[in-house]
Amino acid sequence: MEQQDFTTTITVDATPQQVFDAITNVRGWWSENIEGSTDKLNGEFLYHYQDVHRCRVRITEMQPGVKVVWHILDNDFKFTTDKSEWKDTQVIFEITEKNGGTELKFTHHGLVPAYECYAVCRDAWTHYIQDSLKNLITTGKGNATPKEKVAEAAVQPAQESGETATKSICHRLLIGAPVEKVYWALTTQEGLAGWWTPDTTAKPEIGSVSRFGFGPDYFKEMEVTELKPYHLVKWRCLKAFEDWIGTTLTFELEPHQKGCTLLFHHDGWEAYTPEFASCSFDWALFFRSLKFLCETGKGFPYPEFNK
Repeated sequence: MEQQDFTTTITVDATPQQVFDAITNVRGWWSENIEGSTDKLNGEFLYHYQDVHRCRVRITEMQPGVKVVWHILDNDFKFTTDKSEWKDTQVIFEITEKNGGTELKFTHHGLVPAYECYAVCRDAWTHYIQDSLKNLITTGKGNATPKEKVAEAAVQPAQESGETATKSICHRLLIGAPVEKVYWALTTQEGLAGWWTPDTTAKPEIGSVSRFGFGPDYFKEMEVTELKPYHLVKWRCLKAFEDWIGTTLTFELEPHQKGCTLLFHHDGWEAYTPEFASCSFDWALFFRSLKFLCETGKGFPYPEFNK
């Protein structure tokens, strides 16, 4: 049986040259963490996503308004047994005028279901082509992975004598969707409303305050204190039940060959109270909702989360 290369197609209201220009602006739709030439024949560039994925690419064909071909010279994955998957494969962009618009066919020749990375790479490419590149073409703004910042070493103050240690709720789960999609679900108003509560007001901005309503008489407010795209989301609780106020909620994401691993910890609880126990159980149900949203497009937000 012939193995099928991954392919996806978009049609946009733009000229073939506009599509070509967007494709070659790789930092505008794939990642800002790219070094080298992305718009010249025989040019080479380096791509990396943290320490999870690195590859070196050469542009082997470039026909303005018609076609772009990349050759993957080297590759390294952190999460596969064969860390060189992708090596010597080709990424092909074929541009065709169609019905007054332009059709772009994207094919990753050599990315086949037998690869360990196939599921996560398929979903990631779908995001970057169907969403990010399409948005760059049609609106001028893509959803590329932002430039990584050098993390500063965190210095933790020594615990004072007699200080009571706080308690934490922890959950870990595998979600069959790429980190990009899970990060979207954790940071945008649409995403959060799809798995936690429809009564959500939120912005993916550090310092913003998100509001989550649970019925007519109760709501929570969370300050967004940290955002590292596709890797980390952190909140501080400002308003909620008394036990919640001042606690911190951290969502850590890591790519997995089957999608994304989410590690969640809700820190700062003063004691193992009934509210602590109830909250831990509810988080498990809501993360089931998050998993379904990311994998199927339909979650179970409040009040359906426990049905």
